[in-house]
Amino acid sequence: MTRIGIVGAGAAAAAAAFVLDDSTDDASVTVLEKSRGVCGRAATRRRNGVVYDYGANYVTSDDDRVVELLTETLDTEGLVDVTEPIWTFDAAGNVSKGRDVDDHKWTYRRGLTQIATRLFDRTAATVHRETRIERVIRESDSGTENPQWRLTDADGETWGPFDVLCLNPPAPQTAELLRSAQWESDSRDALVEAIDDVPYRTIWTAIYHYPFELEKPYYALVNTDKDHEIGWIAREECKPGHVPDGESLLIVQANHDWSVAHADDDPESNLATLAELTAALLDADRLADPGWTDHHGWRYALPEDGVPEVPVRSAEDANLYCLGDWIAGEGRLHAALRNGLDVGERIAHDR
Repeated sequence: MTRIGIVGAGAAAAAAAFVLDDSTDDASVTVLEKSRGVCGRAATRRRNGVVYDYGANYVTSDDDRVVELLTETLDTEGLVDVTEPIWTFDAAGNVSKGRDVDDHKWTYRRGLTQIATRLFDRTAATVHRETRIERVIRESDSGTENPQWRLTDADGETWGPFDVLCLNPPAPQTAELLRSAQWESDSRDALVEAIDDVPYRTIWTAIYHYPFELEKPYYALVNTDKDHEIGWIAREECKPGHVPDGESLLIVQANHDWSVAHADDDPESNLATLAELTAALLDADRLADPGWTDHHGWRYALPEDGVPEVPVRSAEDANLYCLGDWIAGEGRLHAALRNGLDVGERIAHDR
């Protein structure tokens, strides 16, 4: 039996586990996730009858294989499409009709986390939540010729041995894990160096609920010149099943520079500032006084570039595979899913 360990339960990890379960007869998959949920930055919360995606906003139809996965392979019950367009605004707050390049903007009535939930549910993988891995160990297992992988979590518990190890955290966290590894090799050093060069955008997200309907002709606004304090505003009520009739919920994502500058500020102060900016941008004073709020800071929100293929593939010779949108070089959910499918197939082929 091939023992496979996966650190992180993001979309790419779920896709890889799905492929491995479907294409191998003797694989045992163990997933170790630091949080209480799955699907990484494709995150969903529920409050007072409202469902909201506060990380990734939706998954597009930009990849045919992902489209097939969502619309044919997996159960489509609860899969919904946002049909309203995305408009734009500039640094001065001028709103304009945009060109909606995404043919589909999919989520689920129960939120985007359903993608990973449904993929894992189709497998025999064991998912351990609230398990933070802090150390990677490469060692020889007694009685075997091939080196194995072991992991140590924050509580000192050891996991493994694993014949294959997959790392799904964002690039900076993956590099940190590899630097902790008892694994001396040129491929490790080259991989860590390459991963360290992947730039990330930080995003501070504010969530505002209102006990009234907000009438706008668009689903979302995106700042095209990246020179406004706000980078993105989305109306969650445009997603069927997310917000009760007569209510509104806005997902407001600050731009990178603002998010970095205010990452450690009092959250209530950040919420108040962004609410005022939102009210001004949407020309509606009452938006400065939401009924309730929520927030989340994404330190590693979106990779702005990928990683060279050579060091990633060289590490696979040691049965170490990296997963995620940062491998694909595009901070989009469909890219993470496609990467997971491809890596899962490579692992299955190499077995």
